[in-house]
Amino acid sequence: MTDENDGPVPGHSPNALAAVEAEIARACRDARRDRASVTLIAVSKTFDADAIVPVIDAGQRVFGENRVQEAKGKWPALTSVYPGIALHLIGPLQSNKAKEAVALFDAIHSVDRPSICQALAKEIESQNRHPQLFVQINTGEEPQKAGIAPGEADAFLASCRDTYGLTISGLMCIPPVDEPPAAHFALTAKIAARNGLTNLSMGMSADFANAIMLGATHVRVGSAIFGHR
Repeated sequence: MTDENDGPVPGHSPNALAAVEAEIARACRDARRDRASVTLIAVSKTFDADAIVPVIDAGQRVFGENRVQEAKGKWPALTSVYPGIALHLIGPLQSNKAKEAVALFDAIHSVDRPSICQALAKEIESQNRHPQLFVQINTGEEPQKAGIAPGEADAFLASCRDTYGLTISGLMCIPPVDEPPAAHFALTAKIAARNGLTNLSMGMSADFANAIMLGATHVRVGSAIFGHR
């Protein structure tokens, strides 16, 4: 599963970050939204500190990782030098990694099944640490992809709250690669609205401007900043 689409902007430089920032600003103007309403998550999965530090030096402070172990291996050293970094887990989470995930990440975008809810609830209470939580919606109902089916989303969100005591901040989606993303973004926004959720994690390098037009509050951009993996 790919969590970060390829994009047209050559990456791995502060200039690439500036180009992405400019495109976000344009999309916000077109959507009549405040630029501050959109958080750029620079997806640094598979890149090491040598690639990440120039992006931090250029002013970026929010980063996304796919795997708990990879993030654990590289980010503590970086955050000890660069304060104010926020880390987002955008890849699938295994229940046995919940303890490490709650300790390390400021947001988790892949809440998608009861076992994860139970493990997160336990660790949030134990550590008294409260990462922002997003439920992942499998808008294309793709069997190889994680996430809750749209038709089950309302019941699952109620269970997160009522059964597990979790505070869900918003929804995340990864549209099918072979379909126009707009319908998937709109469906995710519709589910969020009827459940009183204001945060939408959607849009990647190839389609984040479209996602912003349809309400994204968090865009996950990797290759347009860091280059192709």
